[in-house]
Amino acid sequence: MPAKKSAKQAAPKLLSGDNPQIAKGYGDAPVQAYIAAVPGWKQDIVRRLDALIVRAVPKVRKAVKWNSPFYGVEDEARGWFLSFHCFTRCVRVTFFQGAALTPPPMGRSKYEAVRYLDIQEGALDEAQFTAWVKQAAALPGERL
Repeated sequence: MPAKKSAKQAAPKLLSGDNPQIAKGYGDAPVQAYIAAVPGWKQDIVRRLDALIVRAVPKVRKAVKWNSPFYGVEDEARGWFLSFHCFTRCVRVTFFQGAALTPPPMGRSKYEAVRYLDIQEGALDEAQFTAWVKQAAALPGERL
């Protein structure tokens, strides 16, 4: 008979901003573990982001790195086109080539090409996000 998991083993640790601490891994399973561990309204946002990305890029490649989901096209050599991370007041989407998107997301980075989209509760513009995902997937990504 297998030993029961303790509550500590069952629930990932939440880092600052309620961002889950998830082990690095490739594929859908670690991303779904991340989504399941996000608390409150942010879980609804990240679940919707994942669904919109999968719909826009059907053969999307997924991973969790640095406690954040990453998304790339099927061709690994093209790198990652976006990631997201939970903060206290928002879910931040990072478009690695965001400056090349039309129109570019408003959030600027210290890296010229990177743009951020900060999504607060109830404020996801699905049509605009989907348009950006399609554009971002067509661009060269980051090899991280």
